[in-house]
Amino acid sequence: MTILIYFVTFIVIAAVLFYLLGYSYIFNGISKTYLKGKMSAHIDDGKFFSYNLIAAGNPVPWEKHPEYNKTPLPKNIVDDLIHSNTASFLVVKNGKIIHEQYWNGYNALSKTNSFSMAKAVTVMLLGKAIEEGKINSIDNKFSDYFDEFRNKEFTESLTLRNLAQMESGLNWEENYKNPFLPNAKAYYGRSLIKATFSRKFKQHPGEKFEYQSGSTQLLGFAVKKAVSQTLASYLSEKIWTPLGMEQNAEWSTDESGMEKTYCCIHATAKDFAKLGQLFLNDGKAGDQQILNPDFINQMRTPTKKSEEIYGMGFWINDDNPIKHYYFLGLQGQYIIMVPEHNMVIVKTGSYNNLPKNDRGRPDQVKFLVNETVQLFAD
Repeated sequence: MTILIYFVTFIVIAAVLFYLLGYSYIFNGISKTYLKGKMSAHIDDGKFFSYNLIAAGNPVPWEKHPEYNKTPLPKNIVDDLIHSNTASFLVVKNGKIIHEQYWNGYNALSKTNSFSMAKAVTVMLLGKAIEEGKINSIDNKFSDYFDEFRNKEFTESLTLRNLAQMESGLNWEENYKNPFLPNAKAYYGRSLIKATFSRKFKQHPGEKFEYQSGSTQLLGFAVKKAVSQTLASYLSEKIWTPLGMEQNAEWSTDESGMEKTYCCIHATAKDFAKLGQLFLNDGKAGDQQILNPDFINQMRTPTKKSEEIYGMGFWINDDNPIKHYYFLGLQGQYIIMVPEHNMVIVKTGSYNNLPKNDRGRPDQVKFLVNETVQLFAD
């Protein structure tokens, strides 16, 4: 009985300390992971969070390629996909689906977490806001939107371009496993403002490339303020509906309704593929120019500070014989564009130990590009 009293007392004291030190979000994280039988954030956890709807207005189903699902995947690709807990694998060639396959109980209507693929979507919304004159320049200062950043060290010169290119100088360790670091606070906490605006800056913007979820979240705050509506509704109006997405999607939010712009768009693999096709088509869907081609070129142009591996929201592999660029999510979510072969490759899943030995780029991406292009070559 005495041991039980000590244990309960310890738990109560620990809980109080967590709240006093600003770590109360950890309890929310535990309730959404361990108590749900998961060890970490998961591609299906959207239902545990509040969200803003990304409405699909006029669905346009994908056209199937004449060779649709006629070529089975070879063993080396299948083994790799199964090993990486794949949910879906789609290949689009010349604007038509040529291969579509699902595993682990997922299907064509399953909506899974984009994780950081949403970073590129946030940059797309920046481009659209610039195109519409809601933001007059990508080099606008962040402090133009939030006065409190005029008085922070290093932030007077912080621009939207710095945030999009991951050159903000923000003091933010991109660690997904330590519950006491900012990624966990942003994901499970109640307020994205508190999670990001409280962070200090460690160097002048534009000096160094450092991939950080916090930078994209700050960018999202600025874009939302500029467009004066939820980012989910802006995405629906300007991209989701014009692209003819087949399903509504959901964008996870904090308790204030602010989208987690560094992550967490829950959509189907087919609709993710349409985002990739938009870039292969230089921003056009049919006869409609949805996104400015000049801005698209900025997104997919690698920066010198990143050593030519990152643009704005996109990871880039121009040093591979088959050049490609891609949206990248935490647990092996990809929308890969292969311009030379007019191909989009989409893979979703939940692989927590994703090897990234190529300067932060997943080994699997290059493998899938090289093998898939060879398999479906003309």
